[in-house]
Amino acid sequence: MVVSMMDIVKRFRAHTALDHLNMTIEEGETLGLLGPNGAGKTTAIRVLTGLTTADSGQTLLFGQEMRGTSVEIKRRIGVVPQDLALYETLTARDNLNYFGQLYGIAGAALKKRTGEILDILGLADVAKKAVKNYSGGMKRRLNIGCAVMHSPELLILDEPTVGIDPQSRNHILSFIEQMNAQGTTVLYTSHYMEEVERVCSRILIMDMGRVIAEGSVDELTRDSLKEETVVIEVRDPAPSLVESILNVQGVVRCDADDRSFTVISEIGSLNLARLIECAAPYTILGMEARRQTLEDAFLALTGKKLRDGGESE
Repeated sequence: MVVSMMDIVKRFRAHTALDHLNMTIEEGETLGLLGPNGAGKTTAIRVLTGLTTADSGQTLLFGQEMRGTSVEIKRRIGVVPQDLALYETLTARDNLNYFGQLYGIAGAALKKRTGEILDILGLADVAKKAVKNYSGGMKRRLNIGCAVMHSPELLILDEPTVGIDPQSRNHILSFIEQMNAQGTTVLYTSHYMEEVERVCSRILIMDMGRVIAEGSVDELTRDSLKEETVVIEVRDPAPSLVESILNVQGVVRCDADDRSFTVISEIGSLNLARLIECAAPYTILGMEARRQTLEDAFLALTGKKLRDGGESE
């Protein structure tokens, strides 16, 4: 077990940020940490990395208790903060060299590692340019590079792809997958659900400072969702078609828009054949059973939707 947070409580005056939080991460795992704004994700990461002291509970990393002074444990961790931690007047190479030296890398080993990171992150051609002249995506990639110069055993990424282009996002996700394939354990937070679905083997959802659900995408959607959606498109439908659909067993709602009908049913209704029968008098132009997503499960569990910048509703 790489991470074990047991019964963690952290209060800020009258506000309870972490309410008896329990979280584990196994070696080689990529854990996605989700939650609406104010759920306690950032506080959990700060306690995990020794930046904040919990009021009670115990945090173990690599089987040892994590404290603010646990330097040897911290050397085994890489942290990618949401706010860029770069020296913008320096070049990419200088930034990587600096952070590498902080972890005791020097000489030929430092030069080799810097070159590897620049190549992997697609920054070799601009390695001698000042970071202030970089695009947002380039800065995000370099931010990750600085965090992994020392080849950490545990990599913690807090919203690493905020505000960047699709190409840089894909490059970052591929890099994370490569690190994990090489044995790095990963803790990943993001409000982009498709990213979490892609890179995370297990997902933990927080709200109000505690864990409210955890499991794979399939497990979360299966256990939290109570409805399923089928969209039917027909040519020249009569108004009575909505009434016919609503009379089908298990149908909860039918939203009609011109010739498209979005049918919400109780999960497991298995009424696809009955819906086809309802639409049979008309020319069926298309039918789609929509896949249940992680975002569907998140909304069902929290009633809130993550937005760019960490806002929620």
